[in-house]
Amino acid sequence: MKFKFLFFLLIFILIPGFSRFCQAQSYGLGFDSFEVIQDKRTGLDLSPGNTFCFDKNFELSFELSFLANKKIYFGYVVRLIENDRQNIDLIYDNSANNQHFKLVIGDKFAPFSFDFPGNDLFKKWNRITLKFNKDKKNIQVSYGDKSFIQPMNFTDNGCFKILFGANQYKDFKSTDVPPMKIRNIAILENAILKFRWALDETDGSKAVEEIERKDGLAVNPVWIKKLHYEWQLVQTLSMQDFVKVGFDQNKGILHFISKDSLVNYNIAGNSSGSVKFNDQKQTLYIDNQILFDKTNNKLFNIYIDEQQVSTFDIKNRSWDKTGIASAPKRNFLHANKFYSALDSSIYILGGYGHLAYKNDVQRYHVPSAKWENIKVRESVFTPRYLAALGTTKDGAYILGGYGSSTGQQMLNPRNWYDLLFFDIKTHRFKKIYELKTPEEDFVFGNSMIINEKDSTYYALIFPKHKFNSELQLIKGSLTRPDFKNVGSKIPYQFVDIQSYADLFFDPSSGRFVSVTLYQGDNNQTKIAVYSLYAPPLESMKPVTAVEADNYKTVWIAAGFIMLSLLAFGYFRYAKKDLKPEIPVLANESEVIPETMPVTEILPDLKEDFAESKVASLQSSVLLFGNLQLFDEEGNEITKQFSPLVKELFLVILLYSIRWEGISSEKLKELLWFDKPSESARNNRSVNIAKLKGILDKMKYCQVSKETGYWKIKIDYDKIHVDYTHYLAIIGNKRALNKENITELAEITKRGNFLSNVEYEWLDSFKSEISNEIVDTYLRFAATVKISDDPEFLIKLANYIFYFDPVNEEAMIIKCKALAHLGKHSLAKTTYENFAREYNRIYGEDFQKDMPEVLHS
Repeated sequence: MKFKFLFFLLIFILIPGFSRFCQAQSYGLGFDSFEVIQDKRTGLDLSPGNTFCFDKNFELSFELSFLANKKIYFGYVVRLIENDRQNIDLIYDNSANNQHFKLVIGDKFAPFSFDFPGNDLFKKWNRITLKFNKDKKNIQVSYGDKSFIQPMNFTDNGCFKILFGANQYKDFKSTDVPPMKIRNIAILENAILKFRWALDETDGSKAVEEIERKDGLAVNPVWIKKLHYEWQLVQTLSMQDFVKVGFDQNKGILHFISKDSLVNYNIAGNSSGSVKFNDQKQTLYIDNQILFDKTNNKLFNIYIDEQQVSTFDIKNRSWDKTGIASAPKRNFLHANKFYSALDSSIYILGGYGHLAYKNDVQRYHVPSAKWENIKVRESVFTPRYLAALGTTKDGAYILGGYGSSTGQQMLNPRNWYDLLFFDIKTHRFKKIYELKTPEEDFVFGNSMIINEKDSTYYALIFPKHKFNSELQLIKGSLTRPDFKNVGSKIPYQFVDIQSYADLFFDPSSGRFVSVTLYQGDNNQTKIAVYSLYAPPLESMKPVTAVEADNYKTVWIAAGFIMLSLLAFGYFRYAKKDLKPEIPVLANESEVIPETMPVTEILPDLKEDFAESKVASLQSSVLLFGNLQLFDEEGNEITKQFSPLVKELFLVILLYSIRWEGISSEKLKELLWFDKPSESARNNRSVNIAKLKGILDKMKYCQVSKETGYWKIKIDYDKIHVDYTHYLAIIGNKRALNKENITELAEITKRGNFLSNVEYEWLDSFKSEISNEIVDTYLRFAATVKISDDPEFLIKLANYIFYFDPVNEEAMIIKCKALAHLGKHSLAKTTYENFAREYNRIYGEDFQKDMPEVLHS
């Protein structure tokens, strides 16, 4: 009984301390990596301005997961520096053939390396422990349930700097960091917990230490908890006239359709592409709906009044119908729709138009192209619009909306809060329950996400009686009439038929996606795409100082009670004259619940590029930013290049674009200068063959030597090369206008020219291009008066700063433009930031003061 009492006492004391870790797994520190410039990469210093000194054995442990869908996985996971002399590094090297995690001591690799099984590194949290055994003179590295030991000599008075990711510490600086997330860092000395950083923050640069208040410092932090609560704006654009949206759940692609083009946005890759319809333009009416059939990879443009469907073949990029004539309009605005694989049909439910709410159930059978109105007897589906619909295998749930019992707008319209289920086989509606009427009425975004495993749903709600409205994500039950708000609010301008909101879920990135459309007076539809990582949180309550003290108390109490339990157990067994077993203390692998994979932490979105045109992903060669090649179906093939074949491709391509090609002798000089002629020739032949095999997938792009020079021949009508587009813009110096400059910004916003590759022969190209870009922007700026277009000149200055952060002319332009707009404090901030950066780079003060800048 006493043993049981102590056991339950232990649980009672520990529960408050551990409840925070049990209630949510969505926390930690994300690290921005090679997808951003060096200055923006993430680092964590556990002891800013200080070190950790250990007299006895100590260990460092943490949980690690990787961010999916990134281009480069390489860099320092953690670096320990002993007495500012010796480094002990755990790195990840994706270029290695076998195991990728490696231990480095000084400038030598340890003979052991390791990996986590399967896809664990991306799908779950993985614990890594580094034990520094001073008495045995070794380091034990434990990962999961495995470990290895590396001999090492320690100094007697060892003090350590502990750095995760990128760092700027003395002679140990590094900007190489893998795209990862870290949490629950702990340091133990002689098996006693000394420090702990949960990394449960939501903002700021402080990493709270819970026991001794030794807070760490995070540089460019990406707090995971924040990404599970705050919606992130990931894309904005404008398209002409009506725009409709559909979602390919298999590939995580949003499809935006206007009358003459399709724009697709890849959520996980944060990339866009477009397809022009040319002679296959689609007539779009106000109540058209777009629906993607993931079973057959088809995109449907649904003409509800006309009772027709035009189908877009993703592979062939063509519509089967064009020029569908308008029929007499009943209108089914904000109707709900879904595709049923059970009977290969599209269903349309409800809608609104001409002062009437609808409860029609319409069905389009795709194989036969037959459209029919389904008669539903004794239906509980009252006339409505602005409802949410989510599908299952057997039917669809429909939730709430706005309408009236008679369908007439004049006769007592009201909000509906009922949850119904429409059965495809019986064509009947069943009422599940009705939500309690809220204090403020709300309606719904068009779709809801159904999770049948736990009988829950997610939907967007908003008040329809406000123009400056807000979308709120809710999580509800399919069996009980209750729900709760999760995540932050999304700004939403609602003007009934001019606005539209929808909700999707992308399994590949583990994100909810909200899309808002608003057609303004200028006949332009503004599109905004937001994302939120799953699972969404109800709040972002940070850890307070009082809570941190409580955790220290918890751990002390836990240690005391554990000692009491051990003592009690020992004496109990001793009284029974039982031979006590000697316990072997070992680190057991911790079972950590899987979380949704966090992908790319989203890069900063610049307002300057918010409404820029979107480049096509199909049949493209992109050289600005990271090198990327896409075949005609939009599949990226860049990863098929080996390092040498990549360099071979680039050198031939650039010499082909700028000159007539490159000779075999010049190729040898650049790539095989250290090999004899015969060996260089063999190497060239082998790698040219590999290159041809990859480029065959592009079509209209091939390696040639017809003129005696190696050349890559490209049909530029069929393949988009951003570098040739760039050359066309800057080459036409006399015709530079605002549209040209915007096009140039669209190309260069991906980053510097070939920013992810470094070759000595490439340096001249890079410097020449950077100078050309800055000169082009400045040349155009000189033709524009500040008073004529100050907003665009501010953008222009920002474009220049992207390539030259201390360009004096750009700073003067921006300060003058801001001052002209009356934004004097922003002008001053711009000047101060410039002066600070100037001092950092040149080591001297900028000589002009603010008045001189404004009057220069």
